[in-house]
Formats: sequence, structure tokens, C-alpha cells
Amino acid sequence: MRNFQKSLITVTLLSLLSFANSESMALTIEQPKVTVPAVDETVKENLPVQQLLLFVNVFEQLRANYVEEVTEETLVNNAIKGMLSGLDPHSEFYDAESYKKVQEFTTGSFAGLGVEVVSEDGLIRIISPMDGSPAKKAGIQAGDLIIKIDSTAVQSVDVSKAVDMLKGEPGTEVVLTIIRESERSPLTIPVVRDVIKTESIKGELIDNEFGYIRLSQFQERSAEEMKTAIEDLNKQAAAKKAKVKGLILDLRNNPGGVLDQAAEIADLFLEAGLIVYTQGRDPASRIDFMANPGDILAGAPLVVLINGGSASASEIVAGAIQDQRRGVVAGEKSFGKGSVQSVVNLAEGQGMKYTTALYYTPNGRSIQGEGISPNIELLSLNVDSERNSNFIREENLAKRLNKGSDKEQSITTFTQSEKARGLAVSDNQLYEALNLLKSLIFVKDNPIQ
Repeated sequence: MRNFQKSLITVTLLSLLSFANSESMALTIEQPKVTVPAVDETVKENLPVQQLLLFVNVFEQLRANYVEEVTEETLVNNAIKGMLSGLDPHSEFYDAESYKKVQEFTTGSFAGLGVEVVSEDGLIRIISPMDGSPAKKAGIQAGDLIIKIDSTAVQSVDVSKAVDMLKGEPGTEVVLTIIRESERSPLTIPVVRDVIKTESIKGELIDNEFGYIRLSQFQERSAEEMKTAIEDLNKQAAAKKAKVKGLILDLRNNPGGVLDQAAEIADLFLEAGLIVYTQGRDPASRIDFMANPGDILAGAPLVVLINGGSASASEIVAGAIQDQRRGVVAGEKSFGKGSVQSVVNLAEGQGMKYTTALYYTPNGRSIQGEGISPNIELLSLNVDSERNSNFIREENLAKRLNKGSDKEQSITTFTQSEKARGLAVSDNQLYEALNLLKSLIFVKDNPIQ
């Protein structure tokens, strides 16, 4: 009887695996296309029969005796969800509806709160809120831990169900109870859902000669948009009879996205060499992403601004710029999401995402769990401009001595507009990054002999 059960289970599972293999077509969001591996003879011989018998037993018990009637499809889907979510926080199964939303995310238009999240000990951790999203407007911050959604405690439901509870029709409200490290007690924040139409790139010219580009997430056309944004900054500077002397690339609270776009954006600033490589379990699975000749800034100084909400593709760009010594990485240590997820189409419009490799910087550093440490740490501080010092100088003293005759010297000085000075209060990290960029430009234009 046991041999019959063993054969039956083996044949049934192999049939299911063969069906999945023949019907599936690989689609990858964060790395090039992969294929679903066929079931080889070794796998057939080493199927864990006892565990499969246990699975069948539990399946039959629930189907026959669970307090409410539950379909076989629900049981199987829940089993698949558990199999994937039990591996790591980034592997998961998508039903047809959720899979459609995943695909919409990469194109830049979808409904929800506008947050990138990850599961953590049965709760939901905010990696970062997206620019202009309902969550950002409501005051949700990177690092917030969601403990309750409306009246439901997150730990009382499956994490995937909790994430689904965050979704809903535009205009509807969801109340989040969060724990924030800087607060002594939980915060209750209402957020109104809306259709998220993300603009991944925004550019600005500061004081006519310093470029600033904010990249909020990596989408399918981000590299092309980045190139256009830099060209626009050059045109704006030329119209003012100036030129872009350097650039700040702001990747703060950027949760990542499409891997090839990260590689292409890093390539814009690099002349040659390795950008990033991915390595899976099989040594032969290594994939290298190389830079092509041509630096869009022509060697002008570059500052990459990151923080704890910078993850995945953001860390790839920062790591490449840092390892190749193309620019200075400033801000705070990044999130540390250095794993590659492959997204695979399944039958009936469903899909799955699972981890297949890790990212490594050009110098072979693994990003996973480590993140990118900035070359220069810039903490996010609140600055009171009213308390700025107003020093008395020699020139203000009565009966001061006049200066003697001297030769005129040409000294490089950078003056700041009111808008630039206002950054000290509104965004101190960006203000300090601007000062850092000016220092790099000064050293470049006035090399120490």
C-alpha cells in the first residue's frame, strides 16, 4: 500500500511539474530572462516521500474537516504561498489580480498607498514611501513598522493578506498604526488610497551651475529619462551663459526596481569597467554588467545621495560609482537589499517571484544585508536658520587699519541664492551634499600642487 501511495504521489507531482514547465514563460523584473528548469532524474529519485505524504494528509484533513468549507484551489495556493514566503522576505506567489499589479508597478501606474514594503517577524516594514504618493503625503517614513491596519493586528493574519489590506479603491481610507524608532508610542496615521502615477525622475538646476536629479524608482524607461533630464539641465545652464559644473544624484528612499535600468544609469557616468554582477548557486550562473565608453558628465564631479530607504537598484548604482571612484557617495547607510528576484509567469495569469542570485559590486562586495556605506556620512538634521551666527569681523571695528597694497588674485568663490540657503532648513542632507559638490568642483578646478 505504501509503495502504491509513493508511486501515486510521485506521478501526480511530476505531472504537475511537467505541466508548469511546459506552460510557463519566464519574465524577470530584476535580472535578464531565466527559464524554469526541467525536473531532472536526480530530483525524481530524491523526492521527500514522507513529507509529501504528510502534505497530502494535512490537505485531506483541511478539505474534509475545516470549520468552513474551503476549496482545493485555496488550499494549494496557500501551500505555495507558504513555501515561497518561508524562504525569504522577497519570494512570494501572486494570484492573477496581484500579479497584474506587480506588472503595473514597473510601468509606473497603479493604485494603492505608494509604499515599498517587506515582511519582518510577521509585521510589515516600510522600505520607503514613493515621492508624491498618499503614504508620503500622510507622513509615512522609511523604517516605519506597521503593526495594525484599520482594526486588524498585522500579526493576526498572513503577511500577504495584510499587504492586500493596504490595497483598495482610489479615494478609500486606511488607518495605519505604526511603530517609529524615534517615537515613544505607536502612531496612528490615516492614508487615503489613490492611483499612483509615478514620475521616476525630476531635475533642477541650482544657482545656474549645479545639477540636481531626484530618481525616485527604477522603471522601464528610467535610463532614457535620466539622459533627457541631464540634457535639459545643460540646456538650462547654457541659456544662462553657464554650464553644469557637477551633479547631485538623489537616490534617497528609492526602493529599487528594474536591474537593467540600474546598470544603464550607472553606465551613463562610467567610461568602462564592471558595474555589477549577479551570482546564483551555480558558479556558471554569473552575469556581468559592463560599462560602455562615454561619460555623460564628461568627468564633472558627481555626488550620489543615499539613505536607509535606498535599496536594490539604488545600491547597485551607488556601489558602482563608489567602487569605480567615479564620484562620492554621501548620506546614510543604505537598506541592504542585495538579492535578485526572478518573476515567472504561471498558468491562469498567476505568477511567482523567487530569489535566484545576489548582487555584487565591482570590487566583489555583497550588498545583501550589508548595504552601501557612504564615503561621507550626512545625517538628516533639523536646522534652525534663525540661530545662525552673525560674527563681528575686523572690518566692523572702529579705527581699524587699512589694508596695504597687494596684487589682485582670482579666487574661486561660490555664492548661494536664497533658494539654496533655504535647503539648510528644508533638506539639510541635500544642502550638505551641495556644499560637498562645490568642494569637489573647487578641488578639480584648483588642484593642490
